[in-house]
Amino acid sequence: MNNVSPRTLDSPTRRPFLDRRPSASSRSWDRTGGMPLARSLSVTSLSGLEEWDEEFDVEDAVLFEIAWEVANKVGGIYTVIQTKARLTSEEWGENYFLVGPYVESNVRTQVELIEPTNPVLKRTIDKMNSSGCKVYFGRWLIEGSPYVVLIDVGFTAWSLDRWKSELWDLCNIGVPWFDREANDAVLFGFLTAWLLGEYAAQSEEPPHIVAHFHEWLAGLGLVLCRHRQLAVATIFTTHATLLGRYLCAGSVDFYNNLAEFNVDKEAGDRQIYHRYCLERAAAHCAHVFTTVSQITAIEAEYLLKRKPDIVTPNGLNVKKFSAVHEFQNLHAQSKNRIQEFVRGHFYGHLDFNLDKCLFLFIAGRYEFSNKGADIFLEALARLNYLLRVNHSDVTVIAFFIMPARTNNFNVETLKGQAVRKQLWDTAQTVKERFGKKLYDSLLVGQLPDVSKMLDKEDFTIMKRAIFATQRQCLPPVCTHNMLEDSSDPILNCVRRIGLFNSSADRVKIIFHPEFLSSTSPLLPMDYEDFVRGCHLGVFPSYYEPWGYTPAECTVMGIPSVSTNLSGFGCFMEEHIADPSAYGIYILDRRFRGIDESCNQLTSFLFQFCKQSRRQRIIQRNRTERLSDLLDWRYLGRYYISARHMALAKAFPESYIYEPHEPTSTSGFRYPRPASVPPSPALSRHSSPHHSEAEDNDEEERYDEDLEAEKDRVNIRQPYNTPFKNKSPVILGANGNSDGVTSDKN
Repeated sequence: MNNVSPRTLDSPTRRPFLDRRPSASSRSWDRTGGMPLARSLSVTSLSGLEEWDEEFDVEDAVLFEIAWEVANKVGGIYTVIQTKARLTSEEWGENYFLVGPYVESNVRTQVELIEPTNPVLKRTIDKMNSSGCKVYFGRWLIEGSPYVVLIDVGFTAWSLDRWKSELWDLCNIGVPWFDREANDAVLFGFLTAWLLGEYAAQSEEPPHIVAHFHEWLAGLGLVLCRHRQLAVATIFTTHATLLGRYLCAGSVDFYNNLAEFNVDKEAGDRQIYHRYCLERAAAHCAHVFTTVSQITAIEAEYLLKRKPDIVTPNGLNVKKFSAVHEFQNLHAQSKNRIQEFVRGHFYGHLDFNLDKCLFLFIAGRYEFSNKGADIFLEALARLNYLLRVNHSDVTVIAFFIMPARTNNFNVETLKGQAVRKQLWDTAQTVKERFGKKLYDSLLVGQLPDVSKMLDKEDFTIMKRAIFATQRQCLPPVCTHNMLEDSSDPILNCVRRIGLFNSSADRVKIIFHPEFLSSTSPLLPMDYEDFVRGCHLGVFPSYYEPWGYTPAECTVMGIPSVSTNLSGFGCFMEEHIADPSAYGIYILDRRFRGIDESCNQLTSFLFQFCKQSRRQRIIQRNRTERLSDLLDWRYLGRYYISARHMALAKAFPESYIYEPHEPTSTSGFRYPRPASVPPSPALSRHSSPHHSEAEDNDEEERYDEDLEAEKDRVNIRQPYNTPFKNKSPVILGANGNSDGVTSDKN
């Protein structure tokens, strides 16, 4: 790879985010006069939802949650449904069913097929199977063990042309024959509508059915339910708009032009008009329309032409990630495993101190601009310059974990791990020989003669091992052989900025174009263990409706960089007075140009590199305490509210739901910690000194337990799920709950 032009970004300049839509009295604007921040119901203010004084009875209701990613891992929606299942199962009990496609390879490893326990559902499935369908029932083997109804869409492919013709007659939406994904959406939509209609028909008394559809792939079922006038309360959740993702992938100045896009033309130009129509129809037909973040709510209002009724932020099962009192130890253990990989990868050029080496990473879908890989690489080039001119002894290794097309591991990378293992075996051999001689000498009561402990053969073995570490080339940037090396965006950017892992560079880059696995011969670590071992996650996304990667970092106590154009970043800005003090760095990509944003990211990274080890430990403690904010036992309340709202709209004679807009005093914010700042640049008198040796006075000024107790006061205890026949309970600030342990360390 050759170094070429000066360090300027390849992507076109994006102007700062300034919305041009005229103001309205019903719309609140932020202080800078920029993007409208109109609050949908309970946007992300956790106390914005009213506490229900009376029980909202769902005893005779049944919930179907429908998504293409039920027991079928494709993307982030799988994580949403999988982690939320336990809470929803607790709320709905035996009346909760997930509906997804039957994929045999996934069913064999994730689903236990059983006979339906619900007699109505059993009659429904039997009737569909006798009519030419293949519908399976079982338990999904995840936390909560929810029931799943899996539909084999391929088995009914003979009906595709007939159903596509019916779709055209009903909605004037034509689906081209070559779009396999859209064809699957048609089959899945008609089959799910059939399932819901058959369930209603098989019920002895008219049931109160709630059907929650996720994303456009499942949305057609919702449209058909409304067209057939089925007695079903419908909810549609878009996790990212189709058109928004496509526009941002094309380096369009997206947020400045939201009000100006000709959505029909833009969708047509990208050959996704039929998909866009399915998504927009589902959004408009639903009783309740939701999105995962306020930034996506604004996007949906412009592109799908409907303002969401409620924002439902994504959560995690914090208990799963939280290793109580041990997450710092787990960080050290995982870091050691990454260091072993680094020793092999950089053999022959290991001229830096691993104890002063920081591991940064970016992970996710390979969307070079959308995920912010472009700005991250540019910031790394500028960080490398700052570390060199300041003669820093810190080395930064940046990992890019993004799947791309490869044909195998890089031979040089595999050789590095083999050399490392050979060196380890050599050291063990010499150690054993040395130990035996020492043991024999002590047995006869003599102090050993050090000059005779290592003989000529030992020195020969060690010299051969040292010669084996000699290397004629630089450590590889990419760990695999890329199929499209010459056109790969990351590799081309690396060539341009000239970061080739040379000895002079303080920033090294490792591109791992494959998801991590504990069975890999190269880096045998699961993603969770890898995240725990890193020091900082960097996710400077331009388009990120929510952002599970920084959320996962947070619950594992790893600081992260996000942006104010991501759902996660906006959520944290709203609920934390000083996010950076808690290890959540929010990059401004809304009001700054790309070069200014790049400079800000470089500043974040440089200040992080200047932190002492103790400062990083304190910051990780704070970051981990924020995990309570992301627990489904908090955020699941919004899904509960959306279902209640849908029931009240669909069955007004049986359900009443009167939401209240949150007042200006509702919500809560973590205050800025009064003791230790997040970085030396913001140090005050009570901060630890920027050195490895801390004096006793400074040690006494930071009390982890006291600070943790103050943080606990600033957040309500997790919401207790309203089990059937029980009134919902929300504990106060001093209440007790066994849902999540909030103080660890």
